[in-house]
Amino acid sequence: MEISRRRFCLASLTLPLAGCLQPPPPPPELAPLSYAARRDGGHVVPAVPIEQIPQDFHRQIVPLASEFEPGTLIVDTGSRHIYLLLEDDYALRYGIGVGREGFGWTGASQVFARRSWPTWTPPPEMIKRQPELARWAEGQPGGPRNPLGARAIYLAVDGRDTGYRIHGTPEWQSIGQAASSGCFRMINHDVIDLFDRVRAGTSVIVV
Repeated sequence: MEISRRRFCLASLTLPLAGCLQPPPPPPELAPLSYAARRDGGHVVPAVPIEQIPQDFHRQIVPLASEFEPGTLIVDTGSRHIYLLLEDDYALRYGIGVGREGFGWTGASQVFARRSWPTWTPPPEMIKRQPELARWAEGQPGGPRNPLGARAIYLAVDGRDTGYRIHGTPEWQSIGQAASSGCFRMINHDVIDLFDRVRAGTSVIVV
């Protein structure tokens, strides 16, 4: 399924008129999210100096009109954001890191699995590019230094694993950058928050 970036961008900039006498509903309230260090599943999620990350990449509610159903995830690789569509033309937006040049992709997919503190196994082609990763050929156990971070959301197309993930990262400085091998990186605290809001079968649209 080919997703048009222009189609998405136009939708995101245009809120439907609700009538001259009826104001749009207020945005939903969002509970504060602490970026301090915390214990989680036997590990410690390190603190993130959120003030050092541009405000545009902080978790926030934004207006967003879309043809897709609430609950859908929209990954906008151009703006470096993930949107979780909400009711009443709002979305919960997070900053992300995306694939570097030559590793980007677009299309429709679905969440097929979710893992806490997942094991990371570098694919053979990555080991070929970076031979030092051969020590993890059988998998790197989950933990604060694992490239997949505290949570991973696995994406499939037509029931087949794409190899791409929405995941946490210990490299919070890469949020807003094109630095990955095609996966979508999030601050660990943000990916934990998103992880609790999605389920297997959730539609994910990458534009």
